[in-house]
Amino acid sequence: MQLYFGLLFNANLKGYLTGNIYKGNTKNVCVPGINCYSCPGAVGACPIGSLQGSFSSANRNTLYYVAGILLIYCVMFGRMICGWLCPFGLVQELLYKIKTPKIRKSPVTRVLSWLKYAILIFFVLIVPIMYAFRSTPLPAFCKYICPAGTLEGGLALLSNKANEGFFSMLGPLFTWKFLLMVSILVGAVFIFRLFCRFICPLGALYGLFNKLSFFGIQVDTSKCIHCGMCTNTCRLDIRYPGDQECISCGECVQACPTKAIRWKNWKPYSNEKRQSPYRLVIRIISAVLMVTILAGVVGYYWVTTPDPIIQNPDTGGELVVGNAVGNLCPGADLQIITGNGIQSETVDPSKTGKITIINFWGTWCSGCILELPYFDQIASDYQDTVAVIAVHTNSLADTAPTYISEHYPNSKLIFVKDNGQLPNEEYYLALGGRGAYPYTIVLDENGIITEIFFSSVHYEDLKNAIENIG
Repeated sequence: MQLYFGLLFNANLKGYLTGNIYKGNTKNVCVPGINCYSCPGAVGACPIGSLQGSFSSANRNTLYYVAGILLIYCVMFGRMICGWLCPFGLVQELLYKIKTPKIRKSPVTRVLSWLKYAILIFFVLIVPIMYAFRSTPLPAFCKYICPAGTLEGGLALLSNKANEGFFSMLGPLFTWKFLLMVSILVGAVFIFRLFCRFICPLGALYGLFNKLSFFGIQVDTSKCIHCGMCTNTCRLDIRYPGDQECISCGECVQACPTKAIRWKNWKPYSNEKRQSPYRLVIRIISAVLMVTILAGVVGYYWVTTPDPIIQNPDTGGELVVGNAVGNLCPGADLQIITGNGIQSETVDPSKTGKITIINFWGTWCSGCILELPYFDQIASDYQDTVAVIAVHTNSLADTAPTYISEHYPNSKLIFVKDNGQLPNEEYYLALGGRGAYPYTIVLDENGIITEIFFSSVHYEDLKNAIENIG
């Protein structure tokens, strides 16, 4: 089941081949388990990342929406999600199968199991909320800790040759997260579900609802003889089946000598032998249905739309509208952002009539913030011949006006908002964005793409790109 849902949540298999991140409509929905938004295969959002981002949104409905989805998962399943649906839980269980001496649970591991609650409070709640008041989003857990993000997002993108330009963007933060990820994965070989037990804030949140959840494990106290077989069998730090540490894996159900442990809201078969043919039929039908759904979902995300072709007005030949050097840049009417807010006035970056530099950035992106002064200087030095358009991500665009008013009140930069309304969902993707920021494209006066930067740039890089056109 963990493998199945891991494939279902990462059904964009094409992303692993192209090195691109899917950013379509289904990314507005949080999957139940830890699954990085930046994974090339991910078709949904991570609930912890979404929750941290929602604190900085000026639209309070975003917070209510994410909190509502999380509440549904909490009330319906609790930590059963950790045991059955979480892809990173599967990774840890596979690593634990490696034949090595194991570190068993003890009073020390039981104390360490409280660490994830501290991480939930500090890195997921306190720090992101503090930065929300500063109008600079900081998803602290994702940025500083999450090993799933480093493994599924960072390494998956870097391993694709199409993203070789990303290596120039790596720094001390990535080194820290890479070493932390390796430590956690190596530790998972010796300690059962190390991340789930000691670090995962999503597991901590779900655990608070274990007693209230509709599905899960419960104990019939009238049958329990307090033999301790359940806690001895369990490899997690539970005090009893169904408490906040229980992931409802079901091993204790088989171990209980009096059958006092059972699944919530699931009537057990009264005659196992008589019902076995019926159960076999149900299992076959369920398996066929699940495989069909998975195949349909994978097929849906595999479908591609061919690049449109138009006539070149100068030569009469064909020009491909696309996102490669030599292609005609696709157009879009993007809303202008000023220090006073997001305006109704729009600009099309492909039709300025000037050499145009399109920079995709976000207030949440530290690399974007560091290079933005170079674009500001270019916009000032070449204001008569060059248009510099800074396209803020559709996500958290409401944080941009305050940042612009504080840092670039009189800039020649044209700040706009990615609209997220194109057939492939965002202008960033239409121009070949691979999921990492910053990202810069240079156009000539006719809107033809002349140069692409997949990583941070400096003033001289931009100057040379302009002079090469001239």
